[in-house]
This record gives sequence, structure tokens and C-alpha cells, in this order.
Amino acid sequence: DILDIGAESSRPGAIPTPADEELRRLLPVLREVTGWGIPVSVDTCKPKVMQAVLAAGAAMINDITALAHPDSLAVVAASDCAVCLMHMQGEPGTMQAAPRYDDVVAEVHDFLAARLARCRAAGIADERIVLDPGFGFGKTLEHNLHMFRALTATGCDGLPLLAGLSRKSMLGAITGRPVERRQAASLAAALLAVERGARIVRVHDVAETVDALAV
Repeated sequence: DILDIGAESSRPGAIPTPADEELRRLLPVLREVTGWGIPVSVDTCKPKVMQAVLAAGAAMINDITALAHPDSLAVVAASDCAVCLMHMQGEPGTMQAAPRYDDVVAEVHDFLAARLARCRAAGIADERIVLDPGFGFGKTLEHNLHMFRALTATGCDGLPLLAGLSRKSMLGAITGRPVERRQAASLAAALLAVERGARIVRVHDVAETVDALAV
């Protein structure tokens, strides 16, 4: 239903990509896929990139920093695009070094509630907003499992939740499988996430996930 593309890695230990390089990678792909008649989401946290991809036809901004940059908030507010606000403790380069929470579910909820309030204050309507608790972004396996068990409690005011679990290291920790052999685990995670209230699942194995959800 939504094609999500990005040109900067956000995996643990990733090195930031300059905005101009991100756009050099993104724009040719975006110009091609916007003609396919499918809403396109762009995964970026840079306001310069957001502005360019929205002008090129992107329908959604997927920001792992939840519009932390004040200019990002202004760019999204000035458009009619959808936006995904994600929780992350720290930043990709160091986020998995030693993540700590007193109550991960409550803290993720409170963070997303605060970001939601900022969006509302900027004039971004609720129907444009999706929330993502950020599985694997500054969280241990135990943190991820606590969030998964109480998925809807991480959200706010009934806004749709997005769960991105596909092929992640938490599935590798559970199964012992390398990333290229986590399809079965990813399918199970997608089904369980939807059962627990996720409205969107971000996946790599699209056809297989569609079939699993159909059944």
C-alpha cells in the first residue's frame, strides 16, 4: 500500500550521510516510483531532503527523529503530506551501546505524546500522523519485547501505529538466524504486531506478508 524508500542507513553503528549525497541517491528513484500510482514514503530526518522529496512527489515523511529538527516540523506543516513519528533513544551511531529505561513502554508513550503535541501545535492534523515505537532503535531485546507485548500502550489517542520488525536483530536474537534467514520470524512478527493493534507493518518480504495477513 505504501512504498518506503531511503538513502541513509539508520542501522546500529551507521555513519550519517550528507544531505546532498542523500538527495543524489534518492531523487532518481523517487522520480521513477512516483509514477506507479502508489503513495511513496521517504525515510529521512533532514529538512533539506524533506523539502526536495515533497516537491518531487513524496506523499509521506518517515522520520526516525520524529521531526526533532525545528525546520523539519515547519517543512511538514507547510505541506499536506503524511508523517511517521518514531521513537529513538540516542542516535544510530551509538544507540545500541547501553540503552536504559525505567519503564520503556511509558517512556516511549510519553515521548510520542510530546512529539504529537508539537505537531498539533504546528497545525499538522491528526489524520496525517502515524506513530512508531521504534523497535531496535536504542533498545535491548528485553525492551523490544516489553514494547511488543504492550504495543498499543506505546501509542497516543488512537492514532495508527506502525511496527517495523522485519529482519531486525531482535528476531535474530530469538531465532539465532542471520539476517538473510529471518523471513519466517519476520512473518510471525508482522502477524503478531497486527494482532496487537499495529495498523501498518514495514516489511521487506511484501508478497509473503500480504499472503500471511490474508490468511
